[in-house]
Amino acid sequence: MSLNPAENQLNLYKESQKGLDHATTSTGCPVGTKTASISVGERGPLLLQDVHFLDEMAHFDRERIPERVVHAKGAGAFGYFEVTHDISQYCAAKVFNAVGKKTPLAVRFSTVGGESGSADTARDPRGFAVKLYTDDGVWDLVGNNTPIFFIRDPILFPSFIHTQKRNPATHLKDANMFWDFISLRPETIHQVMFLFGDRGIPDGFRFMNGYGSHTFKMVNAQGTPVYCKFHWKSDQGIKNMDVKRADELAGSDPDYSIRDLYNAIAKGEYPSWTLKIQVMTFEQAEKVAFNPFDLTKIWPQGEFPLIPVGRMVLDRNPKNYFAEVEQIAFDPSSMVPGIEASPDKMLQGRLFSYTDTHRHRLGANYTQLPVNCPYRVSLRNYQRDGPMNCTDNQGDAPNYYPNSFSGPEPCQFARKVQNAKYSVSGDVDRFETGDEENFAQAAVFYRQVLNEPARKRLISNLVNHMSNAATFIQERAVKNFSEVDADFGRQLSEGLKLRSSAKM
Repeated sequence: MSLNPAENQLNLYKESQKGLDHATTSTGCPVGTKTASISVGERGPLLLQDVHFLDEMAHFDRERIPERVVHAKGAGAFGYFEVTHDISQYCAAKVFNAVGKKTPLAVRFSTVGGESGSADTARDPRGFAVKLYTDDGVWDLVGNNTPIFFIRDPILFPSFIHTQKRNPATHLKDANMFWDFISLRPETIHQVMFLFGDRGIPDGFRFMNGYGSHTFKMVNAQGTPVYCKFHWKSDQGIKNMDVKRADELAGSDPDYSIRDLYNAIAKGEYPSWTLKIQVMTFEQAEKVAFNPFDLTKIWPQGEFPLIPVGRMVLDRNPKNYFAEVEQIAFDPSSMVPGIEASPDKMLQGRLFSYTDTHRHRLGANYTQLPVNCPYRVSLRNYQRDGPMNCTDNQGDAPNYYPNSFSGPEPCQFARKVQNAKYSVSGDVDRFETGDEENFAQAAVFYRQVLNEPARKRLISNLVNHMSNAATFIQERAVKNFSEVDADFGRQLSEGLKLRSSAKM
């Protein structure tokens, strides 16, 4: 018997059973045979009256729901968040209201661009989504393993993702698509350098940080708001994978990261992350030298230091992947009183797109699924009906507001700490963002964060991938990287010329 918990799962299930269960149809009727359909004679046609066969096939034909457009492949786990430091001066959210308080949570880690059958070891950002089942409903903190992203305006998101997927004619990954978009939008430079650097291939999900990435707003009990960023720091440390090993695992164990997380938790080696925040006052946001709502930029920790908040521990594997991981639905608009959206344009776009996706994939009542349900609170609202409503539909309560019959009323606590007032002014227009400052933080990353061996690996990875793009696209991309650092651009240009000569 294997000692690997993932490989031994079925044996462990068998050992947990006290006896045999009778097979049933979907309506609970006992089934007498599971190995033969009803037919006219031994070689005759089947009969429509074989309701067991129809029950089996009708459900089988509908087993698959649409896979996620992005983040299609991932791993899930469950655990808790424990508050270790008091941040009540910044935030009134009940999840943070007492040191030592524990809140149950679910997490889904994922790759971004690949399909559900793709390799875990692809060079790709990793999704890092956390669902906390708080006393005030579900709070979803949905980010990546990088503190930044490729673009700063959500209208570009569909086009960007298309370039990471497949050529619509060949159905193949296409370097021209990838680098054409990247080189035409220099704002992508900062994230591209993360992607092609060492952290572009984490060694599983346990050894990477997570970030809320966006700028959010926190409001304290007095109604005073600040802007903030969330950081999950891996207590296991950072561990990455070199290109050779990643390529080998893509062929020998494409589910490496899922297997690693499952086995660690099954063995009691519970992974954990420390939550820290950065805080920026509204006054600081007015004066800071960069746009604090720009998702392509970090907040320098020297100016906005990390503040410890708590710790997340994952101590339970899913009992059924489909029910608890494939159907889990994370949504940046799921925010509890004390946590709000900022003017971050990418965040504003996600507030719509995620809920819209879930209603497409899972249906209008996706929040009633057990893994998505805010089970620690009593759900009282004026939403009713819809396909797959699996509750009592709120019984005989009134379905309109205002009413005179004891329907649910607004919460005074939420009124106080939600929708913190702030001033907005400006002309209504479509403001292009492509020509905003794109290179300063990328230059700091290249010159000060990366050491010389890391810079060499970054250049090698970029050359290997970019060499498959058309020459004019390569030249445009190199010009952008030269804006980050002239020697960076020079080494890329020389590397591409050597690759081109080697192909001749």
